[in-house]
Amino acid sequence: MGPVLAGILQLLALIGALALAYIPLGTYMAKVYSSDKHWRVEQWTYRAIGANPDTEMTWTAYLRGVLAFSAVGVLFLYLLQRLQGILPGSLGFDSVNPAQSFNTAVSFVSNTNWQSYYGEQTMGHVVQTAGLAVQNFVSAAVGIAVAVALVRGFARSRTGQLGNFWADLVRGTVRILVPGAFIAAVVLVACGVIQNFSGIHEVGQFMGGSQQWNGGAVASQEAIKELGTNGGGYFNANSAHPFENPTPFTNLLEIFLLLVIPFSLTRTFGVMVGSVKQGYAILATMASIWVGFVALTMWTEFAHHGPALQIAGGAMEGKEVRFGVGSSSIFAVSTTLTSTGAVDSFHSSFTGLGGGITILGMQLGEIAPGGTGSGLYGMLIMAVIAVFIAGLMVGRTPEYLGKKIGTREIKLAACYILITPALVLVLTAISMALPTPPHSMLNSGAHGFSEVLYAFTSAANNNGSAFAGLNANTDWYNTMLGVAMLLGRFLPMVFVLALAGSLAEQRPVPETAGTLRTHKPLFVGLLVGAILIITGLTYFPALALGPLAEGLAS
Repeated sequence: MGPVLAGILQLLALIGALALAYIPLGTYMAKVYSSDKHWRVEQWTYRAIGANPDTEMTWTAYLRGVLAFSAVGVLFLYLLQRLQGILPGSLGFDSVNPAQSFNTAVSFVSNTNWQSYYGEQTMGHVVQTAGLAVQNFVSAAVGIAVAVALVRGFARSRTGQLGNFWADLVRGTVRILVPGAFIAAVVLVACGVIQNFSGIHEVGQFMGGSQQWNGGAVASQEAIKELGTNGGGYFNANSAHPFENPTPFTNLLEIFLLLVIPFSLTRTFGVMVGSVKQGYAILATMASIWVGFVALTMWTEFAHHGPALQIAGGAMEGKEVRFGVGSSSIFAVSTTLTSTGAVDSFHSSFTGLGGGITILGMQLGEIAPGGTGSGLYGMLIMAVIAVFIAGLMVGRTPEYLGKKIGTREIKLAACYILITPALVLVLTAISMALPTPPHSMLNSGAHGFSEVLYAFTSAANNNGSAFAGLNANTDWYNTMLGVAMLLGRFLPMVFVLALAGSLAEQRPVPETAGTLRTHKPLFVGLLVGAILIITGLTYFPALALGPLAEGLAS
């Protein structure tokens, strides 16, 4: 079997598995967030945190809950790292320095999981499990909660109530993420992923020295790393490490895990607004972009030149021979079109255009299918923009799901789509203009610029992957990337929840003959076009200086 055919078959198998999970998981999640009953363990949690899960919240109260919970998470994780040197289970590692502690705390709380450190050489068992793994669960649950609040804004009318943040947070964690991660972890252990709390071991003599590895609760962290679209690896090599991802089957399973909730949330959206066809339209938009990007990446990586690449079957630099070009391309696209950031190959070693596709995938806004929750609310914001554009074209007041898109709504949507590009482009420009930050680039020229552009694109879009040639463990990058992650996560949530509150207060608008049918293929095409055009106009100059220049020169 040739490598191209193998890659296509893996893609088809993945699509089949996602299709089988779509309806049951999406419907189940809709029931989770529509239920008025509380499990006993949830009731214990509410008592412990002093929350009343039956109290409805306005968008401002919901936002205060999101920000307060996340601020406590940042502070706790920061202190845990600073105190690591005196904690049990530290494996002898020192406390993490202040700049890196800040960066890592913000990274995991914001669901970015950017790592400027070697995981197996920096974090002990306590920080890994009680700190990083816990945030993998709750940061993902926060994203789903915000998405559900926006869906309620479309589904409800003449009320300012969007549900209860604490109930949504706890239910998402207890009923969706914990059982899903438990099942995935068991499968991963059965397939060879390690799960223990052992210390550091010497594993042999190599060129006159010994190599050391430490164990860890890798399978359980790997499961939620992918299921919650987190991406932070237990080891520096991430999912290219055989302890995290030992076989082609586990590789495909991990891709499935990072895609299944974001895609299935479109079903949840359709059920909650009372029209599954609307969910299918959003799904079709996400899937069209994802399949298109996978095809483009496979083409760039298989379209090799020269005898060495022809013998290897593709551009194998930076790719695991266990997975090959096809599977690595699927993983690279899936991890950058979601906010996962996990890698089974190193994107800096992709061809110039292939690396550019991974950057562009993040610059779309992590919406195809995006992160857990963040992908859905990002795509719904783009749907609002597309409806507005359609209304301008026909001279009609735009409507979406029975709600008028007026001046307030379009301003909130515009602010949402502008904040991330502003962070990416301004911080990239400053980093290239100052004398010291460019010293962190391993490469010069177009590829070196791509390293910096990729870093801020990844941070501001809460992805977490990197062009590995950039030394980001400096005070400048730890601090500024932390700021980008913080603002890129929580400022957009302000606009999402404000939009949800505005929509929930409206009276429903009856459908007429002139109403745009937003569940039809025409709207799907309009939405895909709007996403690509807006992103292209925003980022094309920066992409032309980096990956496009490198790709055209090679």
